[in-house]
Amino acid sequence: MTKRRLLTLTTLSAALLTSCGIRSTEVPTDFGPAPSRVHCSLSEPNISTQAERGLPVQVFLLCGSQLVAVDRTVRVPDGTADSARRVLVAQGLLDELEATPSATEKEAGYTTDVRGAMGVTGPRPGDPDETLRLSTPPDDLTSYALAQIVCTFSDSSAAEGDGSVILGGPTRDTPRRYECTNEVRTRPGSNEPPSTEVTDG
Repeated sequence: MTKRRLLTLTTLSAALLTSCGIRSTEVPTDFGPAPSRVHCSLSEPNISTQAERGLPVQVFLLCGSQLVAVDRTVRVPDGTADSARRVLVAQGLLDELEATPSATEKEAGYTTDVRGAMGVTGPRPGDPDETLRLSTPPDDLTSYALAQIVCTFSDSSAAEGDGSVILGGPTRDTPRRYECTNEVRTRPGSNEPPSTEVTDG
């Protein structure tokens, strides 16, 4: 093959590649298969169906090392007094946090660090009226679990709706007011919910 024919073929090949929009490359471009589901993304729930099963609420699960809200329901009997209602909602939220995420949620990367069968009760004598006491002392929880509970409670009717919640343990320790901040939601593993000691009055 002459040099002229070789040059002609090379030029023709380059022209064909350019005309069909293909750029020649010597670097492999295998990025693997596309993910089957967008990470931390769930389809919208049927709110009307949820409402039939109970009170629509949200709980914070872990996904991608962050806290992400997912929809749940809790059951509260009609006519329940406000003080009892707060405890029932808190217990329902706690149960949902302890439950294993659904198969769809697991596929999207959701997990929970809240473990065991924790209970929650109302205030002891001398506690502020909105106090919630856990059967496990808050100091004994992992930073992830505490963040999940604080952010879930503070964003619900179990608290006063100001982005905080008053928690105590099963003993007569002084309860503390915990806040759910942006830093806690985005980095719960390295940012524990800030808290201050509270007293009645």
